[in-house]
Amino acid sequence: MLSFVGLGLYDEQSITLRGQNRLQAADRVFIETYTSKLAGTTLDALSDFHGIEIEHRDRAGVEQDPAPILDAAEAGHAAFVTAGDPMIATTHVDLRLRAAQRDIETEVIHGVTAQTAASSLTGLQNYRFGPATTLPFPWAHGADGVPSSVIKTITDNLERDLHTLVFLDIKARRDEYMTADTGAELLAEAFDDQLAIGIARAGSDDPVLKADNLDALADYSFGKPLHMLVIPGTLHEMEAQAVKAFCDGPTAVIDSQ
Repeated sequence: MLSFVGLGLYDEQSITLRGQNRLQAADRVFIETYTSKLAGTTLDALSDFHGIEIEHRDRAGVEQDPAPILDAAEAGHAAFVTAGDPMIATTHVDLRLRAAQRDIETEVIHGVTAQTAASSLTGLQNYRFGPATTLPFPWAHGADGVPSSVIKTITDNLERDLHTLVFLDIKARRDEYMTADTGAELLAEAFDDQLAIGIARAGSDDPVLKADNLDALADYSFGKPLHMLVIPGTLHEMEAQAVKAFCDGPTAVIDSQ
């Protein structure tokens, strides 16, 4: 058996009870932190809280050499855990498919995701979000500025009057996490005066939300990671009220969108 367990958004307490039960029932537990991480805890604290040993796997150890995980699942009960929901990243879908090819039973224990948190925290209606995109560090994609694919996703969503969730680049091996102000500065060149919402530490006791145009957000300090951005389409009346009330958004900027 291979259980895919979502750890939720922020710390060792963000997991569901079902997820916690699966971790404690597993013979071996594996974790990856390259697609995301729990910014409010450490691997040691996570292990101590659940009373288990957790084996860390890097990208190569999941995508290129998954045999130890699959062998453990074939021999007994293994759990593969990640921040958020375990099936959001395609690398995890690939691992589940590899398990199926070996006739290993699998299950998915869901966790709270950044996508649902972005809607819940901001008050933007979940069904009005179009495709999401990831904004990479400029040095990480081998080209100048913002990739055209990112620009296209946001532009297409705006033309359809949909919101865009922008995930910000994570380089776990370098312990480097793009901040919302950096993301806003990069996007401001292509989307002048566009309203955006920066979100920091979703799932924690003190998440930070700030709405303003991208130029203004580029000068705002959001604090510790993890961060993300939302580029809204036209706000419905209740959405506009929510952004003013919950996202520290200036009335003039919001009403002008």
